[in-house]
Amino acid sequence: MDKDQLIYLLSNKMKLIRIEKGYTQDKMAEVLGISKKTLVQIEKGRTFASWTQIVALCALFRDSEIIESVLGDRPLEILETIAHEEIDVPKNKTLGGRVWWTEIKKIGAFRLQQNVISKHYRILDEQNYRWYSSFDKEEAMKRLEELADGTV
Repeated sequence: MDKDQLIYLLSNKMKLIRIEKGYTQDKMAEVLGISKKTLVQIEKGRTFASWTQIVALCALFRDSEIIESVLGDRPLEILETIAHEEIDVPKNKTLGGRVWWTEIKKIGAFRLQQNVISKHYRILDEQNYRWYSSFDKEEAMKRLEELADGTV
């Protein structure tokens, strides 16, 4: 998944996200910092949201079941991975990937998983902390081996 795909997916779900939250178009536009006219254009499919608007949407509505179902887990992790191309620092305790994740490989205390919807990869430790995220499988496999070998 890249920025354009994410913009397309979430632009097409913006009205559902607004309805899920119970907001009027005026309130949703105010929360996102855009004009009502812009919101209407996005909701009618006449234009797409910008990257900045999608980032705001994911940050401000990160508890949205619509967003989670479209992205297949935590929207901020996916945003961060797309924006930086990879995440390579230990952070964020996860739920361990019981719902949206397929385990690809396990080496020692670390396991590589792939999100079934967004298709990005992440490495978790035994306590379910995320150590790495990327859309590049080769880089993720390399990083898994480095972490397992302790060469980090």
